[in-house]
Amino acid sequence: MNLPLLPTLSTSFIVISAIFIAIGWVLIANNKPKQHKKVMITAAVFALSFFIIYMSRTIFIGNTSFGGPEDMKIFYTVFLIFHIILATTGAVFGLVTLTLAFKRNISKHRKNWTCHKCYLVLHCYYRSCCLFITLCTV
Repeated sequence: MNLPLLPTLSTSFIVISAIFIAIGWVLIANNKPKQHKKVMITAAVFALSFFIIYMSRTIFIGNTSFGGPEDMKIFYTVFLIFHIILATTGAVFGLVTLTLAFKRNISKHRKNWTCHKCYLVLHCYYRSCCLFITLCTV
Protein backbone atom coordinates (compact mmCIF):
# COMPACT_ATOMS: atom_id res chain seq x y z
CA MET A 1 0.00 0.00 0.00
CA ASN A 2 1.43 3.38 -1.04
CA LEU A 3 0.37 6.18 1.33
CA PRO A 4 1.31 9.78 0.54
CA LEU A 5 3.61 11.06 3.28
CA LEU A 6 2.26 14.53 4.13
CA PRO A 7 -1.47 13.71 4.24
CA THR A 8 -0.77 10.58 6.28
CA LEU A 9 1.49 12.48 8.67
CA SER A 10 -0.92 15.39 9.13
CA THR A 11 -3.88 13.06 9.67
CA SER A 12 -1.86 11.10 12.22
CA PHE A 13 -1.06 14.33 14.08
CA ILE A 14 -4.69 15.43 14.35
CA VAL A 15 -5.75 11.95 15.50
CA ILE A 16 -2.99 11.92 18.13
CA SER A 17 -4.14 15.40 19.22
CA ALA A 18 -7.71 14.13 19.66
CA ILE A 19 -6.46 11.20 21.74
CA PHE A 20 -4.50 13.54 24.00
CA ILE A 21 -7.58 15.79 24.37
CA ALA A 22 -9.64 12.79 25.48
CA ILE A 23 -6.94 11.84 27.98
CA GLY A 24 -6.89 15.44 29.22
CA TRP A 25 -10.64 15.39 29.81
CA VAL A 26 -10.28 12.21 31.86
CA LEU A 27 -7.41 13.71 33.87
CA ILE A 28 -9.30 16.90 34.76
CA ALA A 29 -12.41 14.87 35.63
CA ASN A 30 -10.18 12.94 38.05
CA ASN A 31 -8.93 16.23 39.54
CA LYS A 32 -5.39 16.02 38.15
CA PRO A 33 -4.84 19.57 36.85
CA LYS A 34 -1.04 19.40 36.44
CA GLN A 35 -1.19 16.28 34.30
CA HIS A 36 -4.20 17.75 32.45
CA LYS A 37 -2.19 20.86 31.54
CA LYS A 38 0.77 18.84 30.22
CA VAL A 39 -1.44 16.56 28.15
CA MET A 40 -3.47 19.43 26.71
CA ILE A 41 -0.32 21.33 25.74
CA THR A 42 0.89 18.17 24.00
CA ALA A 43 -2.46 17.96 22.18
CA ALA A 44 -2.10 21.59 21.10
CA VAL A 45 1.42 20.93 19.75
CA PHE A 46 0.14 18.00 17.67
CA ALA A 47 -2.81 20.09 16.41
CA LEU A 48 -0.46 22.91 15.46
CA SER A 49 1.82 20.42 13.68
CA PHE A 50 -1.21 19.17 11.73
CA PHE A 51 -2.12 22.74 10.78
CA ILE A 52 1.41 23.63 9.65
CA ILE A 53 1.69 20.53 7.45
CA TYR A 54 -1.84 21.00 6.07
CA MET A 55 -1.29 24.68 5.21
CA SER A 56 2.19 24.03 3.77
CA ARG A 57 0.79 21.31 1.57
CA THR A 58 -2.07 23.54 0.44
CA ILE A 59 0.22 26.50 -0.29
CA PHE A 60 3.01 24.60 -2.06
CA ILE A 61 1.15 21.71 -3.70
CA GLY A 62 -2.41 23.05 -4.03
CA ASN A 63 -5.90 21.81 -3.27
CA THR A 64 -7.28 18.41 -4.15
CA SER A 65 -9.96 18.66 -6.80
CA PHE A 66 -13.17 16.64 -6.69
CA GLY A 67 -12.64 13.38 -8.55
CA GLY A 68 -16.09 11.83 -8.27
CA PRO A 69 -19.15 11.82 -10.51
CA GLU A 70 -20.35 15.24 -11.69
CA ASP A 71 -23.84 14.81 -10.16
CA MET A 72 -22.27 14.44 -6.70
CA LYS A 73 -20.07 17.55 -6.97
CA ILE A 74 -22.71 19.79 -5.36
CA PHE A 75 -22.86 17.53 -2.28
CA TYR A 76 -19.07 17.54 -2.08
CA THR A 77 -19.01 21.34 -2.30
CA VAL A 78 -21.71 21.79 0.37
CA PHE A 79 -19.95 19.43 2.77
CA LEU A 80 -16.59 21.05 2.00
CA ILE A 81 -18.04 24.44 2.99
CA PHE A 82 -19.41 22.97 6.24
CA HIS A 83 -16.05 21.31 6.88
CA ILE A 84 -14.21 24.61 6.47
CA ILE A 85 -16.67 26.38 8.79
CA LEU A 86 -16.48 23.64 11.45
CA ALA A 87 -12.68 23.35 11.25
CA THR A 88 -12.27 27.11 11.60
CA THR A 89 -14.73 27.19 14.50
CA GLY A 90 -12.86 24.35 16.21
CA ALA A 91 -9.53 26.13 15.79
CA VAL A 92 -10.94 29.36 17.25
CA PHE A 93 -12.48 27.49 20.21
CA GLY A 94 -9.15 25.76 20.77
CA LEU A 95 -7.16 29.00 20.74
CA VAL A 96 -9.63 30.77 23.04
CA THR A 97 -9.67 27.81 25.42
CA LEU A 98 -5.87 27.68 25.57
CA THR A 99 -5.66 31.44 26.11
CA LEU A 100 -8.17 31.30 28.96
CA ALA A 101 -6.29 28.41 30.55
CA PHE A 102 -2.90 30.15 30.34
CA LYS A 103 -4.43 33.30 31.82
CA ARG A 104 -5.80 31.09 34.64
CA ASN A 105 -9.36 32.22 33.94
CA ILE A 106 -10.63 28.75 34.80
CA SER A 107 -14.37 29.55 35.06
CA LYS A 108 -14.44 30.93 31.49
CA HIS A 109 -12.10 28.14 30.38
CA ARG A 110 -14.70 25.59 31.56
CA LYS A 111 -17.58 27.48 29.91
CA ASN A 112 -15.70 27.61 26.63
CA TRP A 113 -15.28 23.83 26.76
CA THR A 114 -19.06 23.55 26.93
CA CYS A 115 -19.20 25.44 23.62
CA HIS A 116 -16.44 23.21 22.29
CA LYS A 117 -18.48 20.11 23.15
CA CYS A 118 -21.41 21.51 21.16
CA TYR A 119 -19.03 21.97 18.24
CA LEU A 120 -17.90 18.35 18.57
CA VAL A 121 -21.50 17.13 18.40
CA LEU A 122 -22.05 19.14 15.21
CA HIS A 123 -18.78 17.87 13.77
CA CYS A 124 -19.72 14.23 14.47
CA TYR A 125 -23.11 14.81 12.82
CA TYR A 126 -21.35 16.31 9.81
CA ARG A 127 -18.97 13.35 9.59
CA SER A 128 -21.83 10.83 9.72
CA CYS A 129 -23.55 12.70 6.87
CA CYS A 130 -20.31 12.58 4.85
CA LEU A 131 -20.05 8.84 5.43
CA PHE A 132 -23.66 8.37 4.35
CA ILE A 133 -23.10 10.27 1.09
CA THR A 134 -19.88 8.35 0.43
CA LEU A 135 -21.68 5.04 0.91
CA CYS A 136 -24.50 6.16 -1.41
CA THR A 137 -22.05 6.93 -4.22
CA VAL A 138 -20.21 3.61 -4.09
